[in-house]
Amino acid sequence: MKLSVAALILSFLLLTPFVSEPAMAQPRSPFCDGKCKERCNKAAVWDRCFKYCGICCEECKCVPSGTYGNKHECPCYRDKVSKKGTPKCP
Repeated sequence: MKLSVAALILSFLLLTPFVSEPAMAQPRSPFCDGKCKERCNKAAVWDRCFKYCGICCEECKCVPSGTYGNKHECPCYRDKVSKKGTPKCP
């Protein structure tokens, strides 16, 4: 009984870093952080806007100016869509 409990605890301790790793934030460039903070400044759900803006910025290497619209400035950012067909980038 003690051996199985010890094995369970040991396996839990060894596997915990692999399970919790994806939940950690991915490092972003200072360029994207600054542009996305400006873009999401007035967003109702700031954290979600900042997250998706960061993903789009890293892939497209650009973020439209202002807090809304102007997507014509960055076609890659404009053309990204979710699986549902809705715009992916804020």
